[in-house]
Amino acid sequence: MEQRVRAFAPATVSNLACAFDIVGFAVDEPGDEVEVGFAEGSGAVIGSISGDGGRLPRLATKNTATVAVNALLDHLGERRGLVIDLHKQMPLGSGLGSSAASAAAALWAANGLLGSPLDARSLLPFALAAEEAACGTGHADNAAPSLLGGMVLIRSYDPLDVIDLPYPPELYVALVTPQLEIRTGDARRLLADSVPLSKAVTQWGNVAGLIAGLHSGDYKLIGRSLVDVVIEPQRAALLPGFYRVQKAALEAGALGCSLSGSGPTLFALCRGKSCAAHVAEAMRLAFADLDTPSEARHSAINPSGARILEGRLTSEARGSSRS
Repeated sequence: MEQRVRAFAPATVSNLACAFDIVGFAVDEPGDEVEVGFAEGSGAVIGSISGDGGRLPRLATKNTATVAVNALLDHLGERRGLVIDLHKQMPLGSGLGSSAASAAAALWAANGLLGSPLDARSLLPFALAAEEAACGTGHADNAAPSLLGGMVLIRSYDPLDVIDLPYPPELYVALVTPQLEIRTGDARRLLADSVPLSKAVTQWGNVAGLIAGLHSGDYKLIGRSLVDVVIEPQRAALLPGFYRVQKAALEAGALGCSLSGSGPTLFALCRGKSCAAHVAEAMRLAFADLDTPSEARHSAINPSGARILEGRLTSEARGSSRS
């Protein structure tokens, strides 16, 4: 019987308002599923893609799943061929780390198929290579939480230093994705090359407050700190009605609300599951008032990240992923 491994990797929320490019966390759903099996030849190739409407590249040098897995194979000196079947279950260009989820699921499945030679944290550089191929920048605030789960801080890229952050147990997120698409590359081109010192100081204070609030479980401090004076004002114009939806979230009880990644998904951190459900519905209704259909969901923070659905993964590989 042909040996295949199927894996899932979750969507992620990145930037967290003031923490542009340095903080992200995983959610329970949506996410991507990937099946990997052995094939003739060498290297990884795309076998099939479903759920993308025919939009994703099948070329191995362009698709994040194959870019990531081929980087892994090169690292391992593995000469066997692999075929990847990608099942997209999340919208493209949504700000929820779609490209990172594909890469993370493919890496976890391929690693499992090959006997789990690496733990999840050791797979990160290959996911970053895929992110660079997708959008020109190998940022880790989607890839790291998709692989590792939980909430992470990217302290440094050279060398790569990814730190697991604690978070209070009642921290939930409301997510609303309008039927719009914003490309990460387009959103990045809007950003100014310099930041006034006064805004930088404010932003640094908010990032420090956010990290302190997560460590201490101070929900009010988390809420006061979820303010972005640098990136959000530049990107809000990409999403008509952004401030109306943000206001609706805050009035419904959210701790804070901003764009997830480059958008158009908005995230709102909340205390408790029922609050998150209420806020998600308030945001959906605000979009409806703007004649913009949207999908609302809410989630706890996903602590586990990528996981095997079918096949075997050694306990050592998973156990060391949060080290």
